[in-house]
Amino acid sequence: MFGPVISSVLYVFNTLIDLYELVIIVAVVASWLIVFGVLSTRNQLARSLINALDALTEPVFRQVRRVIPAIGGIDLSPIIVFIVLEVLRRLVNGYAFMFAG
Repeated sequence: MFGPVISSVLYVFNTLIDLYELVIIVAVVASWLIVFGVLSTRNQLARSLINALDALTEPVFRQVRRVIPAIGGIDLSPIIVFIVLEVLRRLVNGYAFMFAG
């Protein structure tokens, strides 16, 4: 009875998780490009992209950094967020399939 509804909600949920994971990957790559001098923050388009990525990722990364600081100058917060998102996805999908029968 609830199968199609749960399937639709799961599709939207999984799509949002996928999009946020993509944003995390783009933010990490962009930060590397800035560090290595490939991408200049003086460029208006690049600065706009970096500001948008920071607005989407920094609030979550900041929460992780409070618990796990950078180790040896390496920020592990994107990896931790990525792992948490995957665990959350598997838990929600598993429970939804159990509920849907």
